[in-house]
Amino acid sequence: MVLNVVIMAAGKGTRMRSARPKVLHTLAGRHLLQHVLAAAAGLGALRTIVVTGHGAAEVERAAAAPGLAFVRQEPQLGTGHAMQQAAPLLDDAGTTLILNGDVPLIEAETLQALVAACAGQRLALLTISLADPKGYGRIVRRGDAIEAIVEEKDATDAQRGIAEIYTGVMAAPTAALKRWLTALGNDNAAREYYLTDAVGLAVGDGTPVVGVAAAGETEVLGVNSAAQLADLERRFQRRAAERLMNEGVRLADAARFDLRGELRCGSDVEIDVGCIFEGVVDLGDEVRIGAHCILRNARIAAGATIRPYTHIDGEALGATVGANATVGPFARLRGGTALGAAVHIGNFVEVKNSTLGEGAKANHLAYLGDADVGARVNFGAGSITANYDGANKHRTTIGADAHIGSNVVLVAPVTVGEGATIGGGSTIASDAPAGQLTVARARQASLAGWKRPTKKR
Repeated sequence: MVLNVVIMAAGKGTRMRSARPKVLHTLAGRHLLQHVLAAAAGLGALRTIVVTGHGAAEVERAAAAPGLAFVRQEPQLGTGHAMQQAAPLLDDAGTTLILNGDVPLIEAETLQALVAACAGQRLALLTISLADPKGYGRIVRRGDAIEAIVEEKDATDAQRGIAEIYTGVMAAPTAALKRWLTALGNDNAAREYYLTDAVGLAVGDGTPVVGVAAAGETEVLGVNSAAQLADLERRFQRRAAERLMNEGVRLADAARFDLRGELRCGSDVEIDVGCIFEGVVDLGDEVRIGAHCILRNARIAAGATIRPYTHIDGEALGATVGANATVGPFARLRGGTALGAAVHIGNFVEVKNSTLGEGAKANHLAYLGDADVGARVNFGAGSITANYDGANKHRTTIGADAHIGSNVVLVAPVTVGEGATIGGGSTIASDAPAGQLTVARARQASLAGWKRPTKKR
């Protein structure tokens, strides 16, 4: 069966009080429209069409993807008018699924059930009963049969008392939908073309209208204000936290956990409060993540400990932490970092695009950029690899078992041999031989009779 998907994304979102188009506001690290596109992605649609309007160019740039089509609704004259713009792109065979770009937590399983209920023959509406249905179109039934959706602006007092509402999501036989769209009028309080009027038209021509109940309120809630967006953020995060805890992950506080990408965890993982996970993050068995860490595009091997306030951002290259390594507190790992097993990275140490061999240590106040560090190297406090000459980056190589003293500058490109020792305070611009002490600093002198300057009176 041919499936078309149409996503409404033309609204301005006045109540957001923002210059940004509403569907480009972010939830869990992705904009609202991305969430809806992701939910629809696995349905096997022949084509997916996004209807844009307010901020159309910005929305189209942000959402552009192979096979995704856009149509513009200018001016915005209601949901029926929006669908009229998309109609010429729809294949007449099969089903059209209509979604809203500001309803981000819709579940793929729910959409599959709705498409199945339509089966290219029936008008299927996603509905739910709410304790407070204010603002939503009400489902009007005669017995079990749906005969109309009435917008709140046009509803009678009795109709406003109906708890079952239309969520804004429907699946319709495409050929019939096109026919209904041409018959829509705007004889209503808002002078708009309502897509919901298609229900009456379907009933009039004998097309069965069926309801499919949503799994829960959260998946059908829309975003019209900053407060609603914040509420959905917490709902999303609570759902993500519950899923992880069901898999055995120990969260210190599920209310203080943020997932903004994909997180995969082994067994006996522990995550303290205030942590944020972005991109793709893998945590091995028995990994411990301390409070208020940020991890993005990182792989943490079994038994590793990430201490509080550590920031690991693998960027495009990714970052890896070896088994039983310790990182932090207050450490920063950047893209291209690969720490071996049992490596120690301490407070206020930054590592970028560097490899550290098993058991290497940089415990305090250091910078390792574009470096290859051997096993068991000890990198002293205040020491850095000077990897940038003002135009190009260069690498530093430090052999196994070398000892780099405090406040050392290694000016790349440079190689420190295995077992070498670099004296504290040295600036090393040439290779240091293996197994030897290398010192590069001025001889210490004491000046007898020298007096500190005093202020002139």
